[in-house]
Amino acid sequence: MEFRRIDALPPYVFAEIDALKMQARRAGEDVVDLGFGNPDIASPEIAVEKLREAVLNPRNHRYSASRGIPKIRLAITDLYKRRFGVELDPETQACTTIGAKEGFSHLMWALLGPGDTALVPSPSYPIHIWGPILAGAAVHYVRLGPGQEFFTNLYAAYDQAWPRPRVLVVSFPHNPTTTCVDLDFMQQLVDFARERDVFIVHDLAYADLGFDGYEPPSILQVPGATDVAVEHYSMTKSFSMAGWRVGFLLGNAEVVAALGRLKSYLDYGTFQPIQIAATVTMNEAPDYPKYANSIYRGRRDALIDGLARIGWEIEKPKGTMFVWAPIPEPYEELGSVEFAKMLIREAKVAVSPGMGFGPGGEGFVRFALVENEQRISQATRGLRGALPKLS
Repeated sequence: MEFRRIDALPPYVFAEIDALKMQARRAGEDVVDLGFGNPDIASPEIAVEKLREAVLNPRNHRYSASRGIPKIRLAITDLYKRRFGVELDPETQACTTIGAKEGFSHLMWALLGPGDTALVPSPSYPIHIWGPILAGAAVHYVRLGPGQEFFTNLYAAYDQAWPRPRVLVVSFPHNPTTTCVDLDFMQQLVDFARERDVFIVHDLAYADLGFDGYEPPSILQVPGATDVAVEHYSMTKSFSMAGWRVGFLLGNAEVVAALGRLKSYLDYGTFQPIQIAATVTMNEAPDYPKYANSIYRGRRDALIDGLARIGWEIEKPKGTMFVWAPIPEPYEELGSVEFAKMLIREAKVAVSPGMGFGPGGEGFVRFALVENEQRISQATRGLRGALPKLS
């Protein structure tokens, strides 16, 4: 049987690395997994308590609202007012999603179709590339990362694309390259969108993971941005609630309404006790993101400092829960997939090969800061033994 959309997907290179990791673990090896970016920090206690309380109420076992109960939409707009100074209408400018990944994928269905074109940075988180493609649109890549001038590449990609792009997908701080930008950069994006009649979709997944004094901006802080932009916010990293699947789409009212209408055909929203717990968490544990931030900062320092001691020098990222590492020169010829395989076999450390993040990703691997500092130190010791050409 032919599965047109499924057959169009490329081989999932991360699955190859995961299989090798599981094989090593079945053989009794202790593999430090810094590959899959799955947060390991416990969710806030208040979230768990409120979930337990709400789930005991039979009224919460029924279908919920696909665009979110009113109180959760009010909680996220209050959060934006506190965190970014942005005023949003919870009735018209906020919609809940079953995690940012679901929200982004369905938003692409609302914004794009066959014959349309989207501009997407590359390398990027895979769904940012494949979401538009699965909606039937063509993608033009905008190279991003070390040594790249983003706006030069953006203008060139726009001029080369035909038909003219309808959507620009961006995400800062960026996964996997850890590229961080300021509010002036966001202003330039909004200006670009106005001048060229392009709509911006910004994924602010790492809103609260900025280090060393850096605070990631929201694109909605730009005056008038809601005319040309929407933004995804998620509780996954900021509140360490990955498995809860609580995300939001915020900004342009017309686009928020379009996603809400589409979702009304597709789902009945996140389980209502989860929405209630998330609402209380945003309202009553507003400082939890600072706690999560401090943990990721410590892990970043442990990894970067440990790699430096074995001769693998990498600049400390200012944001995200990742480290984007160029493959050391003596091992470049292996390529990212074979290099990642070697690290599992020889160092007992799992990383993500850059090739899996699209064009421009080859030559890099991504470390996810999802193990504690002691395990990260164990990983760097393993890397020292596996990479003798660095010493």
